[in-house]
Amino acid sequence: GTREAAFVYAISSAGVAFAVTRACSSGELDKCGCDRTVHGVSPQGFQWSGCSDNIAYGVAFSQSFVDVRERSKGASSSRALMNLHNNEAGRKAILSHMRVECKCHGVSGSCEVKTCWKAMPPFRKVGNVLKEKFDGATEVEQQQQRRGGSSSAKVLVPKNSQFKPHTDEDLVYLDSSPDFCDHDARSGVLGTGGRHCNKTSKAIDGCELMCCGRGFHTDEVELVERCSCKFHWCCFVKCKQCHRVVEMHTCR
Repeated sequence: GTREAAFVYAISSAGVAFAVTRACSSGELDKCGCDRTVHGVSPQGFQWSGCSDNIAYGVAFSQSFVDVRERSKGASSSRALMNLHNNEAGRKAILSHMRVECKCHGVSGSCEVKTCWKAMPPFRKVGNVLKEKFDGATEVEQQQQRRGGSSSAKVLVPKNSQFKPHTDEDLVYLDSSPDFCDHDARSGVLGTGGRHCNKTSKAIDGCELMCCGRGFHTDEVELVERCSCKFHWCCFVKCKQCHRVVEMHTCR
């Protein structure tokens, strides 16, 4: 129930929705195609045309395919509620970043007529959004919430009541993360010993953080790379091999 698990569930759910939607748009699936609900003239005056990504089908497929395991448990356990929430947050990361792409038509691209369609963001963008959500994830706990009459429902609320409630787009987690610095087979943690690090970086890839204060080894390594590549008619590329000595830093 850690924030790492929250990220994995969110990006997996988003990945299913993204892949199915892309397959719909490219005509690879028989049961779906482009989004035909996007048509006519927009309030901005351009013509909806082309193949808008059928994100509604992709999201619906992801909900039925990814969520079924949690729903089969009755979605009453705190972990099931956490997983369902993060699955939906992953799909929302695509939905909230859908964009409009356009093409101009006219003499010499004068844009006399502009046709547009709705497209998904690149999956790298989705990953970046979810990484930000991971960094700001909310620790939650399960509570009984009364509905009308005598019925009640189990919901997730922030563990610290001073924090504002999470939204549908935020990631939530139940348990604190283990210490990833040292090897712990019981928790499935490999540790950071032997990991390559960046000596000059102050970020998470820097040796200071990556190596958890244990220090690092520095070795000189000779790299062989392709260089001075030239295209020859017709049709192949010929490259030389260049040798370069670099410093490689690995955590102790």
